[in-house]
Amino acid sequence: MTVGHRITVERSERHVRVVHGGEVLAESGQALVLRETGLPARYYIPPEDVRLDLLTPSDTRTHCPFKGTASYWSRPDTADLVWAYPDPKPDVAGIKDHLCFYEVEVR
Repeated sequence: MTVGHRITVERSERHVRVVHGGEVLAESGQALVLRETGLPARYYIPPEDVRLDLLTPSDTRTHCPFKGTASYWSRPDTADLVWAYPDPKPDVAGIKDHLCFYEVEVR
């Protein structure tokens, strides 16, 4: 890890819900929260709590030097709405295959 850069992953004690276009895409009491220096907290939701039937895999891939290579999913009206790390770096191994959305409701 870069000096001054930190990532932590822990089980969230909060309930997370994702609504897009009036549809609930995900709802979970088992999300992980990833905190990374300089970025907002991100909630990673287990796949069993995500409506994968409402998402389409995208060809987009991005690489983070701290987390690894991300794969994306889209909705008809929104490209690359959600991402996951199928083979994350060891420091964040807990987020493997969990899905993350840009906007979530946290209770």
